Amino acid sequence: MTDKNTSRQKIQYPSEVIDLPSGGKLYDKSSPLNSGKIELKYMTAREEDILTSQNLIKKGLVIDKLLDSLILTPGVSCDSLMLGDKNAVMVAARILAYGPEYSCEVVNPNNGEKVKHEFNLADCPFKELPANVEYSENQFIFTLPVAQYDVLFKLLSGAEEKEITAELNARKKLGSQISPELTTRLRKAIISINGDNSPAALNVGVDNMLSKDSYALRQEIQRITPDIEMRQEVIIEGESVTVDIPMTVGFFWPES
Repeated sequence: MTDKNTSRQKIQYPSEVIDLPSGGKLYDKSSPLNSGKIELKYMTAREEDILTSQNLIKKGLVIDKLLDSLILTPGVSCDSLMLGDKNAVMVAARILAYGPEYSCEVVNPNNGEKVKHEFNLADCPFKELPANVEYSENQFIFTLPVAQYDVLFKLLSGAEEKEITAELNARKKLGSQISPELTTRLRKAIISINGDNSPAALNVGVDNMLSKDSYALRQEIQRITPDIEMRQEVIIEGESVTVDIPMTVGFFWPES
């Protein structure tokens, strides 16, 4: 149980302490997230108001506002979370609000047809992290296979994802015909190239990175990123297939 003071009275909210896929290893030791846990309260009518806010939905802010309202750990917002941890918190929030059962349509990979399936979100495990990676801090080294440059990079947080979105939207408003999402994301993630962390070196290094090197780096980032597995085996027409769990409108707005 967690206390919160509102409107002259003390209200008690039932809450749960949730484990994070990163184990807290990617956060500064001064951060409460370094414990590898976060406290979430159960959803109330106030959060349902957030979910139905057309203004927040149009701005694409509804999920962030919802999670910020549910997070009880002092000094922590969804912007503080690494993306994989944020995904796990979102799944946990949904389970606490409506239970683990999640019905939606999935695509049969064998014939492309859509079928209705009920997933159990409680069966989504954390991604198994590679044993050969040191997770003592949010800095990792990767050698580009072709150029043989050493790239020091970090995993992105929710706040940095927002910065990327804002930058891409600004370029779009200026009439840019090309969305530089890949290079923008790499610039946010890369700390230095061959030990040089100057903006000029990073800009030149990213813009001129060979496609094979860029692909290998993105694969490495994906490989080491802590996350929750949103894939499950389902039985379709008597055959077991593995499908991605789609994040449809019913994820936080289940059918009544």
